[in-house]
Amino acid sequence: MKSCVLAYSGGLDTSVILGWLQDQGYEVHAVYVDLGQPCEDRDAIMEKARNGGAVTSRLIDAREEMCRDFAFPVLAWQAKYEQIYLLGTSIARPLISKICLQVAREVGATAYAHGATGKGNDQCRFQLAAEALDPKIEIIAPWRIKEFREAFPGRTELINYCNSKNIPVKASTAKPYSSDENVLHISYEAGALEELDVNGVELVDFGMGVSPQEAPDSSESVTIGFESGVPKSVNGKELNALQIVESLNQIAGRNGIGRIDMVENRFVGMKSRGVYESPGMTVLYDALMYVEQLTMDRDLCHLRDRMSPEVAEMVYYGFWYTPKMDALLAFIREAQKPVTGEVTLKLYKGNISVDKRSSPNSLYDAEIATMEGGGSYNQDDAEGFLRIQGLPSRVQGSVSPRKY
Repeated sequence: MKSCVLAYSGGLDTSVILGWLQDQGYEVHAVYVDLGQPCEDRDAIMEKARNGGAVTSRLIDAREEMCRDFAFPVLAWQAKYEQIYLLGTSIARPLISKICLQVAREVGATAYAHGATGKGNDQCRFQLAAEALDPKIEIIAPWRIKEFREAFPGRTELINYCNSKNIPVKASTAKPYSSDENVLHISYEAGALEELDVNGVELVDFGMGVSPQEAPDSSESVTIGFESGVPKSVNGKELNALQIVESLNQIAGRNGIGRIDMVENRFVGMKSRGVYESPGMTVLYDALMYVEQLTMDRDLCHLRDRMSPEVAEMVYYGFWYTPKMDALLAFIREAQKPVTGEVTLKLYKGNISVDKRSSPNSLYDAEIATMEGGGSYNQDDAEGFLRIQGLPSRVQGSVSPRKY
């Protein structure tokens, strides 16, 4: 009998795919990768996999690994896709593929199945990661198979199938938008969110925090410590990567931080609309930025900022296990070495402001920067500096005068 591993979420698509794969003659090993999904019942998901006919069903905890080895390096790059999206779903996909292939190797499965649609980004992320790790693996993507699409042309048919089989799913025809969860964020898309005249942040039932309007009427301070660009403490308490993200999710979530609504460009070429919440990581991006402002060399910081959009694009598209990404991750580890320090932020109704910051590696020198007299900066030096800087413009202006 053919054997495959299924990246199983217990959601609408994978609940149907589990049964469909068995109909195709596969014994299925369901793998639920625990990435800290805040709104999911893990015991119920595992029971549903067993009841659905999975030969084995495994829950593998990868929360710490995702925060430490995937999210924090992306954070160090200050990588945001199209200037706003913190890549919470994108970051998780290569890790899911890695874990599923580890299980496939253990159980002797030759195929890897997932529930990503043939229209979205996740199919790219799953497959590009899997084939980089195991070039011989067979990828089964039911949404790219004509017979599957004919049987299930839309979410309504999937929901009806689950209802007929008494398979519990969260999606419904009354509220058909889809969500993807992990400890970094929750994304919401599809259904009513495909209509651009719908206010997404008012439609969605957010799972990680309150709205800015419902947040407290007074600000809350939070202090975050970094060592070489890596978050290490919250409010003076040293924590591991997962604990830092979870702690900041609670603090930022109750202050209405980290909700966005955007229309983005998918890897496959179409535009799509998504609503995201990412309270803890939103705070970390700001906190790291303030420590970098003290400690990072100007030219190095500007180079990182020019390269950051490309890193975000690679993560978004799914090119994690590539030589280029290996080199970029090595670069950012070196670039972040001096980025050690502490910053205190104030959170208030969806807003973040800096209260104070410090670093043993601070390059800020008040005596040099002061507008008052004295200090080691000699303004006379600026005369020669500007004469040299302006030389090309003076020559050009003599040869080709500009009208003014």
